[in-house]
Amino acid sequence: MARLILFGPPGAGKGTQAVSLAADFNIPHISTGDLFRAAISGQTPLGLKVQSYLDQGQLVPDQVVIDMVQERLAQPDTASGWLLDGFPRTILQAQTLDKLLTEMKQTCDRVINLQVPEQTLITRMLSRGRKDDTEAVIQDRLQVYHTETAPILDFYRQRNCLVDIDGDTSVEAVTDRIKAALADLT
Repeated sequence: MARLILFGPPGAGKGTQAVSLAADFNIPHISTGDLFRAAISGQTPLGLKVQSYLDQGQLVPDQVVIDMVQERLAQPDTASGWLLDGFPRTILQAQTLDKLLTEMKQTCDRVINLQVPEQTLITRMLSRGRKDDTEAVIQDRLQVYHTETAPILDFYRQRNCLVDIDGDTSVEAVTDRIKAALADLT
């Protein structure tokens, strides 16, 4: 059983590593982006809320994101563990997740932080060929990450569950480093 949070700046390889980790541990990969898309396409009450914020060009408020994650963590397939990707993104979300897990009588086993130099991140994202991945947009996304999301690392470091992983290498080498850091959970 493993309950994991995967962290790192945009372009660090979270999505790639999440798929591998979820398969290795046989746990669901819970991505807030996937939750948003599923809720919107399913026209759920939360999905309609998310759509209204996105239609107005606004960020989805913390409470709506938290409600979606809480709903997902309550599903039966998460009983043997889970991997959160893209959540939490703010200190408030991290604190709320902490309270939620306490209520659910669960804990987070590890927070895996993929560390990649900024220039490598920019190069990776520019090479993806997405039309919204311009250098200016990438710089903005990295700034938001450093301002809003990076402070969460200290939150988890204080709880002794943060593991820093050098993500500036091949996908396979990063996967091996993560597996080694989680060996005691298997």
